[in-house]
Parts: sequence; structure tokens; C-alpha cells
Amino acid sequence: NHIVLLRGRAQFVGAHELSMQKIDGSQVAVRAPVILIATGSKPHAPRHLAVDHEHVLDSDSILSLAYLPRSLLVIGGGIIACEYSAMFAALGVGVTQADELDQPLAFLDPELTAFYLEELECNDGQFLARARTTHVRWDGVSQVRAEFADGRHVTVDKVLVAVGRRANIQGLNLEAAGIALSRSGYIQVVENLMTTVRGVYAAGDVVGPPSLASVSMEQGRRAAAHALGMLVPSDPVSRLPSGVYTIPEIATVGLDEVGARRHFGGVLIGRARFEEVTRGQINGTRRGLLKLIADPGGRHVVGVQIAGEGATELIHIGQLGLAAELAVDAYVDNVFNFPTM
Repeated sequence: NHIVLLRGRAQFVGAHELSMQKIDGSQVAVRAPVILIATGSKPHAPRHLAVDHEHVLDSDSILSLAYLPRSLLVIGGGIIACEYSAMFAALGVGVTQADELDQPLAFLDPELTAFYLEELECNDGQFLARARTTHVRWDGVSQVRAEFADGRHVTVDKVLVAVGRRANIQGLNLEAAGIALSRSGYIQVVENLMTTVRGVYAAGDVVGPPSLASVSMEQGRRAAAHALGMLVPSDPVSRLPSGVYTIPEIATVGLDEVGARRHFGGVLIGRARFEEVTRGQINGTRRGLLKLIADPGGRHVVGVQIAGEGATELIHIGQLGLAAELAVDAYVDNVFNFPTM
């Protein structure tokens, strides 16, 4: 009896108080001890890139394409940009991906990033590093010209702008409730997903990265559990996996090599390649890498990095191993089906 489901449009008029416009247009006032904000996000569209949803698209409107363009420029180097780049390249579209940074997916282990770039190039795609897009213009006939700050330019059939997402907070009037936002425009929350106002929680894309569906659902569960006084599991971040649905997939859980070296002062690393595994040869999925990162003494796995087909499924074995704090020997001594990845 402490959770209220709101349907229709709402905005804050004060702490714990909402002004609701019901579906039939009538107004009601609602007071609830617990409020959970989970309004999601939308694609970010910088003004100078002029997204028109026909020639210059965002990650939503590109799903409405009725045909495959011959060429596509993807602006951005994050997860969404890389997933679309890999997908369209695999479908035979001439893909050029451009980003301001030196490499895409910069938050990943460098070996996984290198794997992504190799696969993109195998599908005749290319990545332009240190390419800040300054202007995008449709020629009025069939082509879009994009210009970069260093003088480079490309001409393509379509452009996809995938430079991040913004929290859906417009119209909520969060200031009236005293709910603080970060400098990036996301709702600030503490570990239990409570905002700066007691009794008001936020979960999902509105609180910022990693903006993954699995993480968002877990955040909502944890917020509800905390609000109802139920036991909330500890360590909610380090054991949550990340999946990048490029072609092939990329997945990670725990520490990467850089993070492990920073934490432990040294690491022990093991690598296995899909081509070395019988099932990989049978499946024809020889291109792939498993990278296990252990503490300097080699006692416990502290991070798992996988690149290759099925990576987002394989990662769950590593996730459970980290959660149970299994020793490295547990992976060695257990017998798995043969053949299996």
C-alpha cells in the first residue's frame, strides 16, 4: 500500500507530491510515501548536426529505414554507434564511423576494442579517429556531406548521429521537489537509488551510464526493495556484466587489465582464442578471444573479457564465478560438456 502506479502525465509540485493529468484529461493530486522515477532517455541531437530523421537520423529514426543505403556515416564511438556500425557493415553497407577520440569503446579493455576494429575492417568498414564533425548537409538530391574540424570530409547516402542519450526529465519539474541533477543532466542517486529527496528514487537511463536494460531492471528492483525495507544485495556494480551487441559480440564483467593493475599492482592474465576450441571450429566461429584476469598470485579471477559470437552468454559463467569468489582452480577442475565453448 506504499506504492502508487501513476498513468498519464505528471510533474512535481513539491516533495512527495504530484500533479497528475489523467488519461481522460482530469486533474488529480497524489501524495505517496514512495516515488520511483524511471522515465528513460532519448537520443542526444547536437544542433550543428541537424537531425532531420530522413537523411540525418538518430538511433530511433534509423529503425524506420525502408531500405539499406549504399553508404552510411556513423557519428559516435559509444555502444550504440558501434552496434549500428557493425550491423550495417555486416549487411553490406559501406560504413564509415567517425569519433573525436582515438578509438571507439574507449571504456573497454584495449584488446576488445582492437577486436571490434578488426571485425569492422573485415566487413569493409572504416573508423576515422580524432574526427570531430562540424557540419552535416544534405545536397538536396541524394547525398549527405559531413565535414570534420581537420578539413576531412565524407559524402554518403545517410548519416546516423549516435553521440549519446539524454535523460527524459523535461516537464517533470524536479526542482520543485528539490531533486538534484548532475552536471550531465542525470538525476543524482546514492547506492540504494534514492535521490536527494527522501522517499524519491530513480532508476534506469535517467541516472546515467551504463544505461543497460539489465542494469536498469536491477536498479528498479533494488530501489523497490530498499523502499519496502527488504534486504538489498551489496556490491551492485562490480558484478554486473556489460554486453555490446556488435557483430561479433563483446562482453565484460569485473575488472579489465588496466583496472586490475591499478588495484592490485600487478595481474596474471590468461587468454584463449576461439580457434583453439573444438566447438569454435565446428561452429565456424574461430574469430574470438577469452581473457581472464587474476590477481598477481593467480588465486582468483577478478575480471573476464570476451569478444566473439556468443560472448554475452559466455560471460555469465564468469559473472557467477566472481559472485561466488571462486578460485582459479574451480574453473580448471570442473568438467564441462564436450564440445562446448
